[in-house]
Amino acid sequence: MDINATLIGQFITFAVLVWFTARFVWPPITKAMHDREKKIAGGLEDAERSKRELEMAEHKAMSIIRDARQQASKIIEEANRHSALLVEEAKQQARVEGDRILELAQHDIEREVTNAREDMRKQLATLAIAGAEKIIQRQLDPALHTNLLNDLASEI
Repeated sequence: MDINATLIGQFITFAVLVWFTARFVWPPITKAMHDREKKIAGGLEDAERSKRELEMAEHKAMSIIRDARQQASKIIEEANRHSALLVEEAKQQARVEGDRILELAQHDIEREVTNAREDMRKQLATLAIAGAEKIIQRQLDPALHTNLLNDLASEI
């Protein structure tokens, strides 16, 4: 193998190319690779952090939903209690009103009975006076008096 000027020229050109590449081309490429590596690592960390935050948000949402359901059940329970209380109050008011109406009706009945008794007493007194007038108008005969009193009793 002969070493000639072409081989030395190629060797020098290769050495210059390696030096130029190592000096000017390779550092930006390695820097870009390192930056890209850091960016990918940062993206992976961000994705992992986002995943954890999503899980935390899901847990928080489930907690909020659970609390909302509990509050809704409490509100429904309170509404049921309130409606039962309102029904009971309405029943009590109806009882009181019914008792009041019954008492008024009893007073009306008693007044009517009293009025009827008074009317009967007046009629009885009128009949007694009429009977006494008939007795006095006739002679004082005991048999006649007995008949008049029996007629008067039958009228009463």
